[in-house]
Amino acid sequence: MKNTFLIWPEGKKTAVTIRYMLEAWSDGKAPPYSPMASPPKPGVKNLAGIKWSEYGAKVGAYRLMRIANKYAIPAVFCINSRVAELFPEVVREISSSKFEIAGHNYAQDEVLSGLNFEEESQLIHSSLSLLEDVSGVRPKGWVSATLATTENTLKILEGEKLLWHGDYNNIDLPFVIEGAESKMVAIPHSDFADNRVLNGSPIDLLTTYQNTFDYLHQEEPNSYLNIVIHCHFGGRPLIAAVLDKILKYIKQFPDVWFPTHEELSNRIIERNIKEINSIDRYK
Repeated sequence: MKNTFLIWPEGKKTAVTIRYMLEAWSDGKAPPYSPMASPPKPGVKNLAGIKWSEYGAKVGAYRLMRIANKYAIPAVFCINSRVAELFPEVVREISSSKFEIAGHNYAQDEVLSGLNFEEESQLIHSSLSLLEDVSGVRPKGWVSATLATTENTLKILEGEKLLWHGDYNNIDLPFVIEGAESKMVAIPHSDFADNRVLNGSPIDLLTTYQNTFDYLHQEEPNSYLNIVIHCHFGGRPLIAAVLDKILKYIKQFPDVWFPTHEELSNRIIERNIKEINSIDRYK
């Protein structure tokens, strides 16, 4: 396998990061999914769904911070800036607790696709500025709501001088984005965030991440695993208990690197890691 010495530091075989999604919907809007079995009649405000979505900012984010701290594993909070308006106290707590903060649109239901360049630029700029005003920290990364990136997103993020862009679901490993005017790193998302088990068994989350980690760690040196958890769902005890088991399991391996997204990006930039051709990687 080529380039096996290039990526992670100190002989680490696998890099693992945690990405917490802290989301809010527009006024009067609820997530298009929830555990409520009977949706409201058409035209009726889904008050139960709205309240359900607020759990992340009121409770879930605090629990998820505590779990990450328990295992001394850093995490990034990707935050809809509407959260900073509605619940500024949780954003300040995330910042003061030294967790990373990344932009994640204004509201979860206001996606970038369909916007023109000026509209998208304004949405991204105002989202980042609001998070900075409330947290006191300038975000260094971005994940678009529903990963709905556009042909303009990268150029706009460059203009905002961000370090990393997390909308990528067509790659396994982070890399320096070719053609960017400034150094920016593409970081994969996850194919199995916690909401995949919304109407199933939470233990499936443990099985999926443990099996994925075992395969990557044993079979593919210089692999990367990004664990994605939503505060309004994964921050509840039934999923948080499973996340605790996942982190406890992975933490026992001494040759795993647990970087922040900033550390991960700086490592990729320092080594000038470009997108690795799969033919070369598996030779």
